[in-house]
Amino acid sequence: MEALAETGGLEEQALGDPGAPVTVIEYASMTCAHCARYHVETLPALKRRYIDTGKVRYVVRGLPTDPRAEAGLMLAYCAKDDYFRVSDLLYRTQTQWAWVQDGRSALLKTAINAGFSQESFEACLTDSKLLDEVRSMRNWGLERLGIEAVPTFFINGMKHSGAMSIEEMSAIIDGML
Repeated sequence: MEALAETGGLEEQALGDPGAPVTVIEYASMTCAHCARYHVETLPALKRRYIDTGKVRYVVRGLPTDPRAEAGLMLAYCAKDDYFRVSDLLYRTQTQWAWVQDGRSALLKTAINAGFSQESFEACLTDSKLLDEVRSMRNWGLERLGIEAVPTFFINGMKHSGAMSIEEMSAIIDGML
């Protein structure tokens, strides 16, 4: 699937050996409750069993479903090499910033806990080039890959929609090893 090789925007974020026999590409939104559950419950087990052992290369790409999800993804990208640490914090604290009335103030608190200053937070969220790249990645997933729900996973190119347990992922991955 040629379109899957492209990100449509931002540089992809990846964990694991680029030469691993299985590649898992996840499209997710920072405000998606199913995505948060996957990141908190399934991803750590996937990392232990497959990523850290060289069996899986894990790639995450953003498909933000609303402005707060765009902001969360932008913060993760602004964290550069700390992308996965900041992303993990945002998913773990999702209910504290994604669904509250004053989401910007709540997101600022979370960002400060992640090591941002108010100035770096503002600079990140007002970066129009980054916002354009975030939207381009989202549109690529929607238009070129036909993603209709998040999370969506491509496991060695095979599309699977919806949050998956480690047991469900293992059944697929083990069959590819």
